[in-house]
Amino acid sequence: MFGLGTQELLIILVLVMIVFGAGKLPQVGGALGKGLRNFKKGVNEANEDIEEGHVEELSEENGNDKKNG
Repeated sequence: MFGLGTQELLIILVLVMIVFGAGKLPQVGGALGKGLRNFKKGVNEANEDIEEGHVEELSEENGNDKKNG
């Protein structure tokens, strides 16, 4: 995944349990999952907008205004 092995994942899990406690772990996991889901959704929507041409490129007028201003 990110070059993390089993030992690294276990260390991270233990640290998370120490910081948040075992009772809050499902809530932390759920919040992390929702965050990742929303991030992926935003990236996909941005890619779709770019492919459909809804995103306008910077015009030359904007660049000239900065040079002249």
